[in-house]
Amino acid sequence: MRVLIHAGSPIVRAGLEALLAGRGDLAVVDAAPDEPLVERVEATEPDVVLLDADPRDPPPLPLPLAPDALARAPAVVLLMDAPTPEDVAAALRAGARAVLPRMATMEEIVAAVEAAGAGLVSLPAALAEAVFDAGPRADARVPVADAVLTPREAEVLAMLAEGRGNKRIASRLGISEHTVKAHLAAIFAKLGASSRTEAVTIGARRGLIVL
Repeated sequence: MRVLIHAGSPIVRAGLEALLAGRGDLAVVDAAPDEPLVERVEATEPDVVLLDADPRDPPPLPLPLAPDALARAPAVVLLMDAPTPEDVAAALRAGARAVLPRMATMEEIVAAVEAAGAGLVSLPAALAEAVFDAGPRADARVPVADAVLTPREAEVLAMLAEGRGNKRIASRLGISEHTVKAHLAAIFAKLGASSRTEAVTIGARRGLIVL
């Protein structure tokens, strides 16, 4: 899995590069900030961008890639200072696949990168619970826009429409309940839904599922 690291601090860049360098299934393709992020993404075509967000500026999401590069757009793992449910909901809506605090452990960062590269949403348990409970009400500042669900999110939404609970969805898909909650948080954020019923209703209205 090809990973591009983007961080303003040389110390942070070196630390993240060292962290991923020891993983045989991960290859760091770029960790130098000599060019703008989008140009580096288009040049190196990574599977995942590990993005350390500058606390003074919002993260550059969604990545404004050229039309011919959109089909190979990488998954984004975002590191932030003490992210709130509002931050997480906004980042998921903008296209991030994972949001972690800067104080995340090595294992959490590596797991998030691997999950993002596999097309999964990954959040720390506490953040997933908060976003899932709050729904878009915690993100009222961000306007809801039409968003495309990932294939796995579409599967989860379809199972919501069937009335399945988190445990049954997890068992059916072979994933953890924590991962189900993370998918639900992403679905709620993308659809602007505040409940499971509303998510199903909006999904049906947009033709994402058939009732």
